[in-house]
Amino acid sequence: MKVILFGATGMVGQGVLRECLLDTRVDRVLTIGRSTTGGTDKKLKEIALKDLSDYSAVEPELAGYDACFFCLGISSAGMSEADYRHITYDLTLAAATVLSRLNPRMTFVYVSGQGTDSSEKGRVMWARVKGATENAILALPFKAAYMFRPGIIRPLHGVRSKTALYQTFYTLLGPLLGLLAWIAPDSLTTTEQVGKAMLKVARDGAPLRFLENKDINRL
Repeated sequence: MKVILFGATGMVGQGVLRECLLDTRVDRVLTIGRSTTGGTDKKLKEIALKDLSDYSAVEPELAGYDACFFCLGISSAGMSEADYRHITYDLTLAAATVLSRLNPRMTFVYVSGQGTDSSEKGRVMWARVKGATENAILALPFKAAYMFRPGIIRPLHGVRSKTALYQTFYTLLGPLLGLLAWIAPDSLTTTEQVGKAMLKVARDGAPLRFLENKDINRL
């Protein structure tokens, strides 16, 4: 399987990349983002783009892939709706539209969030924008598309959040999250489980288009 991964330097993307590189059934991983991970695995190729709304210069390199794992995202804290929508909706659809044209047999997996608003009419700004993004992706002519809606994600295997506040949270509460995973396993997921679940739906599909923690963990 050949995979394109967006957001490989973020916390979720780091975990997904790790699982892709460990999986012997994945023979090529292409990461796309504003920066590269610096990884040296023989099946890893990386493209750094300053403008993630324009893929015209690299289109020939984007064909022939089986799956895309879109983990690129940002917190809405302190952002206007227009700015958050540009990053969350516009940049996602710029990539997804090109990929759906070049790879009609592709499975597209988008990392959304628990509480996303599919109606696009709710009071919570980020949930409306995420809902609009999900709906637009599902309307594209992919073979299949799945929306991952995780809640709490526990980073494993040295994965770290790029957001200082979030990393502090994970560092301080790491032992408690481990206990919570034992007591109430569906209350959270892990970067490892997210990555393995993405590979599972890319290969075999899933009965649901929208997957929350319990669904991700079961996969």
